[in-house]
Amino acid sequence: MKAARAKTPRRPALKKPSNPSLKDPVGVYCRVRPLSRPDQECCIEVINETTVQIHPPDGYRIFRNGEYRETQYSFKEVFGTLVVQKKLFDVVAKPLVEDLIRGKNGLLFTYGVTGSGKTHTMTGSPGDGGLLPRCLDMIFNSIGPFQAKRFVFKLDDKNGVDVQCEVDALLERQKRDAMPVPKTPSGKRQIDPEFADMINVQDHCKVEEVDEDNVYSVFVSYIEIYNNYIYDLLEETPFDAIKPKWNNCNTPVRNGDFIPPQSKILREDQNHNMYVTGCTEVEVKSTEEAFEVFWRGQKKRRIANTQLNRESSRSHSVFIIKLAQAPLDADGDNVLQEKEQITLSQLSLVDLAGSERTNRTKAEGNRLREAGNINQSLMTLRTCIEVLRENQMYGTNKMVPYRDSKLTHLFKNYFDGEGKVRMIVCVNPKAEDYEESLQVMRFAEMTQEVEVARPVDRPLCGLTPGRRFRNQAFREELSRKLEMRGGPINGEREEQSVSEMFLQNFPPLPSCELLDVNDDQTLPKLIEVLEKRHKLRQMLSEEFAKNVLAFKTMLQEFDSSVVSKENYIQGKLSEKEKTITGQKMELERLEKKIKTLEYKIEILEKTATIYEEDKRNLQQELESKSQKLQRQASDKRRLEARLQGMVAETTMKWEKECERRVAAKQLEMQNKLWVKDEKLKQLKAIVTEPKNEKPERPSRERDREKPVQRSVSPSPVPNAPPVRLRHRRSRSAGERWVDHKPPSNLPTETVMQPHVPHAITVAAASEKALAKCDKYMLTHQELASDGEIETKLIKGDVFKTRGGGQAVQFTEIETLKQESPTGRKRRSSPSNPDPAEDAAESEWTDVETRCSVAVEMRAGSALGPGYQHHAQPKRRKP
Repeated sequence: MKAARAKTPRRPALKKPSNPSLKDPVGVYCRVRPLSRPDQECCIEVINETTVQIHPPDGYRIFRNGEYRETQYSFKEVFGTLVVQKKLFDVVAKPLVEDLIRGKNGLLFTYGVTGSGKTHTMTGSPGDGGLLPRCLDMIFNSIGPFQAKRFVFKLDDKNGVDVQCEVDALLERQKRDAMPVPKTPSGKRQIDPEFADMINVQDHCKVEEVDEDNVYSVFVSYIEIYNNYIYDLLEETPFDAIKPKWNNCNTPVRNGDFIPPQSKILREDQNHNMYVTGCTEVEVKSTEEAFEVFWRGQKKRRIANTQLNRESSRSHSVFIIKLAQAPLDADGDNVLQEKEQITLSQLSLVDLAGSERTNRTKAEGNRLREAGNINQSLMTLRTCIEVLRENQMYGTNKMVPYRDSKLTHLFKNYFDGEGKVRMIVCVNPKAEDYEESLQVMRFAEMTQEVEVARPVDRPLCGLTPGRRFRNQAFREELSRKLEMRGGPINGEREEQSVSEMFLQNFPPLPSCELLDVNDDQTLPKLIEVLEKRHKLRQMLSEEFAKNVLAFKTMLQEFDSSVVSKENYIQGKLSEKEKTITGQKMELERLEKKIKTLEYKIEILEKTATIYEEDKRNLQQELESKSQKLQRQASDKRRLEARLQGMVAETTMKWEKECERRVAAKQLEMQNKLWVKDEKLKQLKAIVTEPKNEKPERPSRERDREKPVQRSVSPSPVPNAPPVRLRHRRSRSAGERWVDHKPPSNLPTETVMQPHVPHAITVAAASEKALAKCDKYMLTHQELASDGEIETKLIKGDVFKTRGGGQAVQFTEIETLKQESPTGRKRRSSPSNPDPAEDAAESEWTDVETRCSVAVEMRAGSALGPGYQHHAQPKRRKP
């Protein structure tokens, strides 16, 4: 008997098989396809192994306001137009296959514009297989001798895997062989010539270090994401590409005659990995079988003829390779029957649909809707990459919108640290794709900045390594020794058979040789022995008959007990079957309920997405409104401050104006009082003056010959000596004057005309003219009492004020008067007036005596010069 099998230590459950401290950036590679025609204009140039340069085509800057800029983009590696598929596979895909066999996940997807060579890179062409057939070939070259028999590994519907014993696997195989469905193609069948050249890879590439104490099984599935719906390309049901019509409630219209293809649902397993429920997963045992399964699904993939590509992919295709592996038991004979020791790794090969502009593809109807969904899913992928990059670079914790698209939702685990991610950017260097290629380059360069957590290595099972080959070597050596010796091995005695033991109980036969004719002893002895043997045989026969009868009785009893037990078991089985039937019906009901709830959840997710979008829009509108209100409040505060300043300034201005007017009024009243005082003094002097002699009246001739000169008014003191007239000396030499001549003045046509050298003649006083001069003269004309024009020259000094303006201090007045010799009126005064009296009479009318007037122009006034009149009494000499 075999020794008891030792129990294998259990592997601890890993909640998240990744190492957050070690991160690797997303590997982004660039492949440039050759031009379709040699005369096409090229806008992309390969600079070196890691850099490409893209420049605008000829005539582009005419439409872009003269902007001409060459841009360079760097990648992990750049493959030019002459690169072969093998080199691309060795650099990009081979490390992912090695990680797959070591129990790690991987994601490889091609990205680019329509017609840039994505499908050719992934699938290949006849005679030159792409990445997908080369990955399959490398997997089966590596695990070929160590593959398990069919149905030893069995995938469940919850993204897990179970291991079965050899008997259960054999029953599964027999059951599959008995089914009338078409079988999965085996390696002995004739390969389809349509794709035979694609998988005829002569490289025989394989992984060097494969765990030989494990058994392996490969499962493949093929899905497509079309209009944001997931469809199984390996499903055997009739596949119709027509989508149902949609009503206003965003739900499909019911039609009994039409059965649309059933879309699949994404779910999350117990390890938080996303998977497609109900997806067909086929176990394959060779490269040919796996690729034939792929080709069967490829024929169902949606393609269409557009202006940019004759066979344009209208959906994202995902080919998933799952590798299940489990260790052998301690004897190296069978698979270890422990689910915890099973490792399930996955490699996803994604061929994305190309981004395109509808104005170039001339898409209409379904093609237009397909292009919109393709661009929307690619935009969601770009948004997820941007948010991941922002979270990693700036330490933010924004939610990544994986659920906005089925494509990003399916592969969110890879970006969260469930495996290695690599992207191949395919570009077409023709000038027509310049703008699209520019956007692709920017997205690819940004993707390189995203880091993904490195997955941890698969733990060891704890069994002795090399047990498979030791067991095989032992069996081979045992068979060889048995063939050489033909008997027991190593001196061991074989157990004697029942017939040999039975023959040993009989008496031995005597010698049967007859040496003499007269020998009468040999035959009697032989007869005696034979008689004993016959008696012994009869005894054994009787005993055997008794034993047979007893055994039959025991068998009958056993049969009766077995029948009773069978009846009991049948009753129990019927009860269990009823229970199972009820449970199945309950499960079906629950599954229907689950589907209904999932459909409702999907609708609620769409509604939530719409509400979130509305919420974002409202938040943006609220922010803009609040910013507008803040601006209005700040403008209001600024206007209030300005108005307060203007009010304060106006208040101060009017206060000064009131003060000025009050002061001017006071001066005016003082001047009036002074004039009255002067009149009273003169009147007093006249009254108190003695009249000894009668004044002589000057003759008319004397008056005509000598005009009366005006003199300074006399002092009010009686008998005061006459005041000498002051003769001012002109100070205009070397000084600049402002000659203010109003336009209303009339020409006098007299011989004597006022002339001022170095003068600026103006019609109205201005601050600019006053700032340039030192003196000011105003020419004023008025009508005298005799009807003649009297011209007054009012002079003054110009000086600066504290407010920054210019002020004029009037100093003297010169009068120019024209008289007619015949029109002079006769005076009623005495003929010989007293000079002192004339002086006293004219003193209070003298302009210089009465006041000195200042004109001040305020600085910054928009209304022209402002005039302030300041009157000061002239000081009289004692």
